[in-house]
Amino acid sequence: MEQQLDFLVDKVVAELQKKLGEATEQAPSPKAETGLIQLRSEPVASATTAPATVVNEQPAPSTEPERTTHVPNPKYKEGLDELLSSTPARIGVWRTGVRPLTKTMLELRRDHAAAVDAVYGEVSQAVLDQYSLFTVETQYDNTENYLKRPDMGRILTEEGVRLLQERGQKKPQVQIVVSDGLSAAAVDANLKDVLPSLMDSLKSYGLTCGTPFFIKGGRVASMDHVGEILEPEVLVLLIGERPGLVTAHSMSAYMCYRPRKGMVESERTVISNIHRQGTSPVEAGAHIGTILSKMLEQKASGVKLVL
Repeated sequence: MEQQLDFLVDKVVAELQKKLGEATEQAPSPKAETGLIQLRSEPVASATTAPATVVNEQPAPSTEPERTTHVPNPKYKEGLDELLSSTPARIGVWRTGVRPLTKTMLELRRDHAAAVDAVYGEVSQAVLDQYSLFTVETQYDNTENYLKRPDMGRILTEEGVRLLQERGQKKPQVQIVVSDGLSAAAVDANLKDVLPSLMDSLKSYGLTCGTPFFIKGGRVASMDHVGEILEPEVLVLLIGERPGLVTAHSMSAYMCYRPRKGMVESERTVISNIHRQGTSPVEAGAHIGTILSKMLEQKASGVKLVL
């Protein structure tokens, strides 16, 4: 999806440059030429190369392009290039007059829309079915209420408790829980890599796993309520993070030893920023298994756990 959106942004910019070029050829003047320079979102050469990346209107290749700055004649180019290579933040984007460049503005609106969609979207049922995850819900009621009342995302409904008691395994060594949290897109994007890797890691450490399931409308502390019901030795919650303008597909893994109501945040261990531009989903799954094995050995989690 991100590749398709990048393709659309590049296509819109290329069309704008094409129209600006045609207008300049028809009515050339110093004033028009000045306006053209101010409105361009990147050097003229990109207008000729942009269409070359389009093959039957398919998205561009998945390889990440090298980030370059549009700042003309920077005083310390090497330092600016180093910054660009070290962070996905929007730096060195330059401007046209007092406004951002066209492409920068389009990318900003694209990423903001993706963040909104992540919060209000739903996890694909096909993804849940692929891993046989049954669904229980919290008392969140609806998305608007979920955003305003975090406490209601920490407690399962009576129906959810009943279903968990019927289908969940009591007192498992490891309990895996998945939740949409604040980004359903994160689950869709990462679960297919994180979960198989995690299961392989648990197997390599000789650990057994209870019945994985999905919590709809869950908050981090919903793991405490699950701990009261199923009483696992250790529990890991794979949950969508709050989306930002860098990515809307970030997942976190919250882990704790013998979760129960009244736990404080310092008793949890977390791996955050699990996505393709951050912590690799496959590597994260393997590392989660390692941490869970240490929790069982030390009978501790959070600040008491020695990694």
